[in-house]
Amino acid sequence: MTSPKTLLKAWELFPKKQLGQNFLADPSTARMIVSRGGVLPEDVIFEIGAGLGALTIPLSAAAKRVYAVEKDDRLVRLLETELVLHKAKNVTLLHQNVLAVDIPAMAAGEKTRLLAFGNLPYNISSQILIKLIENRKHLSRCILMFQKELADRLTAKAGKKAYGRLSVMLRYCAEIRPLATVKANLFYPKPKIDSEIIEIDFSRPSPHKAENEPFFFSVIKAAFSKRRKTLKNALTSSELGMSQEQVSLALAAAGIDPVRRAETLNVEEFVGLGNALGEKIEVGGRKSEV
Repeated sequence: MTSPKTLLKAWELFPKKQLGQNFLADPSTARMIVSRGGVLPEDVIFEIGAGLGALTIPLSAAAKRVYAVEKDDRLVRLLETELVLHKAKNVTLLHQNVLAVDIPAMAAGEKTRLLAFGNLPYNISSQILIKLIENRKHLSRCILMFQKELADRLTAKAGKKAYGRLSVMLRYCAEIRPLATVKANLFYPKPKIDSEIIEIDFSRPSPHKAENEPFFFSVIKAAFSKRRKTLKNALTSSELGMSQEQVSLALAAAGIDPVRRAETLNVEEFVGLGNALGEKIEVGGRKSEV
């Protein structure tokens, strides 16, 4: 593996800050990520942000096929050259924004659930995670690297300051666990903080099921939108469009004290609250799909 600094210099390129580009510069770390990710020969990989191919190449050696997504126009020709050089013939390079990728079509074409990998840029990590959650029936697991600050938020438990909307959504949809820490000095350019690798296993969701999932996710968003307020006040003043009476009745039905705040509720309690609130919103005899 040629160092990112050397490769970029040879192609007269530079990392783009606005794209959050920090390229993994240590081949042993790339191999460790693939190994801890438990990649099997029959796996089909959906790689988010292929960059210079630091993960793409070891993934291609371990898996059946790799769909490597790269948005940056400047890097595509470089990456194509690297793939040819390393004889990575089972890699399909997709030159597009990951948020526009048709995950269901990709999974259908391969007739299997995909295994996602990626070093996610901080500025769009949340958007990418929500896309993965929305498409989770087409994904078995995700092995993703985040800046440690965001990783701590994603893995936080109820009652912790870092606990938030994405913490609840992920714990509802999957089992999550940290796999490893990657030091900042193993990237080029060096970021300010270390990164954390997290496994998101969509095959192990919470046993507690929301009756109306889109509405349930809207409830989580509303509850955390004004996290300093009590649940009753946050939900009443939210985009859910519910009256104070409706919210009060739903909280009582779910057995939740109205003066509690969003960060104190675990997944089971959020599911109960979402189901209770859903029963209070009926339009023409049908539950609203908020």
